[in-house]
Amino acid sequence: MATNIFRSRPLWQKSLAFLVLLLAVLVIVLAFFPWDVLRGPVNRYVSEKTGRKFEITRRLDVNLGLRQATVKFDGIEFANPPWARDPYLVKADRAEFDIRIWPLLASKVNIPRLALFSPTVGLQMEQDGRRTWALGKDTSDSGTVPSIGLVQIDSGAVDFLAKHLGVDLHADLSYDTSRGEMPLSYRIKGRYKGQPLTANGRTGNVLQINAAGAPPFPMEINAAAGQTQLKAAGTVAELSGLDGIDAKFELKGQTLGALFPLLGIALPQTSPYALSGDLSKRGTLWGVAGLKGKLGLSDIAGDMRFEQSGKLPYLSGELRSRVMDMDDLGPLIGLPPTARTANTVEGVAPPPTVTQVKRAGGKVLPTAPLDFERLRAMNADVKYTADRIQNVREIPLDRGSVQVKLDSGVLTLDPLDLGVAGGKLGGAIRIDASKNPADIRASLDVRAMQLARLFPKLETTGNSVGRLDGRVNLSGSGSTVANWLGGVSGDVAVISGRGQFGNLLPVFATLVGGDIIKFLLRGDRNVELRCAALAFDVNKGVMTGRTLVVDTTNAVFTATGQANLATEGLDFVIRPEPKSKNILSIRTPLVVNGTFGAPKGGLQVAPLAERGLAALALGAINPLLALAATIETGPGENADCQGVLGDANRPTAGAAANGAARAKAAKEPVKQPVKQP
Repeated sequence: MATNIFRSRPLWQKSLAFLVLLLAVLVIVLAFFPWDVLRGPVNRYVSEKTGRKFEITRRLDVNLGLRQATVKFDGIEFANPPWARDPYLVKADRAEFDIRIWPLLASKVNIPRLALFSPTVGLQMEQDGRRTWALGKDTSDSGTVPSIGLVQIDSGAVDFLAKHLGVDLHADLSYDTSRGEMPLSYRIKGRYKGQPLTANGRTGNVLQINAAGAPPFPMEINAAAGQTQLKAAGTVAELSGLDGIDAKFELKGQTLGALFPLLGIALPQTSPYALSGDLSKRGTLWGVAGLKGKLGLSDIAGDMRFEQSGKLPYLSGELRSRVMDMDDLGPLIGLPPTARTANTVEGVAPPPTVTQVKRAGGKVLPTAPLDFERLRAMNADVKYTADRIQNVREIPLDRGSVQVKLDSGVLTLDPLDLGVAGGKLGGAIRIDASKNPADIRASLDVRAMQLARLFPKLETTGNSVGRLDGRVNLSGSGSTVANWLGGVSGDVAVISGRGQFGNLLPVFATLVGGDIIKFLLRGDRNVELRCAALAFDVNKGVMTGRTLVVDTTNAVFTATGQANLATEGLDFVIRPEPKSKNILSIRTPLVVNGTFGAPKGGLQVAPLAERGLAALALGAINPLLALAATIETGPGENADCQGVLGDANRPTAGAAANGAARAKAAKEPVKQPVKQP
């Protein structure tokens, strides 16, 4: 009867029943299928397709599902291509992985989970694109590269070699459940970006290579590359792109500039540093929040972002120092750290210091090559502010801020704002590193600097007043601070209107004995400044005095001469002209020569010798007549202050004027980096 009922069914029902029965039989067959009989054919098939030996050494088993299969290898050896250093891509006691079935039809290998037991793994990539883990015979980018989600590993070893990147690493892994949520520990040794690297740490038993939607896995690392040391602890979502990172970190080293070859972030040379903060990464955006620490003797804090999605990486953020130490600025312009800053970070070997580095000929201008290559490696827009500046020596800096912008190899410091001696030094510096040597321009203005604060010896008298204004407009090409200054052209000027000196400096400078006696008798300490101007035309590194005048109530000082920025030589003659009649004067021109590092001062011998011989001759007749040779008739006259200041404000036409005009262009707007999301 049952047969009759089945025969009476429609054809489509009969067909459906047959398919269900066939599927059930197929499932039963596959469930009990002796998969190990396929071990030999699988070995031969994979070896033929990849061009290298593949062997399941003991047993093959498969658990088959509708969407994916779980494949188990008891013993596996998968050779590397002949060009690789290590003989095996993977060699393990056991291996187990899940593989998506349907993507195989499109020659895509999708492995959501891979477990390796006591493996040795040999990974290698070449500059031409060959990779040992590419499964095609050509092992290039066109080869089939499996997509791997989760990786489980117990004890084993992994080697990774990429000679063109300066990477050669060996990692030893060990698994111990007693270590809690991070049972897998690792030790890494080798070279990274050409520098010796050591690292150790722990992680969870499941690593996420590119598994989407899986919870992040915990990870700790303690690494050292050269003099750079890193400690970090947090979670990582995907290892393939280092994505989904949330970690706290501590970073220290000899200079932030050493991070460029390691991380590709073009940071300036600095004193030894120690920094900490919260690190995150989402897609192509890295972020550091709550950054704090120190650079040498200066503190530093702020937030930074590093976006890698554009043609060039883009660094942005804001940094602030409560206290910035002047010695920490030296490395920015090519000077080594001083002894004060070199030993500030515990555990970091101090770099060579200023006192340990000898300069030929006693020169002082920095000759270390400025690394312009890194200026072409990224774009940037970072603001830095120093609330207070210490250890300023003779320069009374109060505070400072600067906006650092980098666009296609052009670095601008604009606006640059420094508080100096109660006034302001502001302007812009522009370095075009797209040219070789770099085109460097500086345009700075001095406003309302207080004389008493600029010269501390005057400030101690309590009654010195007056202000200084000025400018620096220099342009030229160079690869170091020294050779740039040695070839610059432009204009340098410092001017002052009326003021008052509470000091005997002008008196001693004129060597007017009568004024000294008057001071001793009357206690008059005040000398009025009518005007002053020190202005130079700069032509290819030679600063020639254009207007060098200081006019006081006691005397007029005029000077002529040059300062050579290439040789660092000084050659000036200062002529004092007292305004009153005095006795005991041995007035004679003053000479300033020597070098920047060892300036020398003295009197011109000939005029002084003439007065000395006259005093001796008259003294032979009558000792009182010797005073006649020291009587000053007071030929000095008031300077034309309006004319003096006017001349100081006008650079001589020609190279100086042209150089100054080019320097002023540093303040003109330039194309800014495109803001990144």
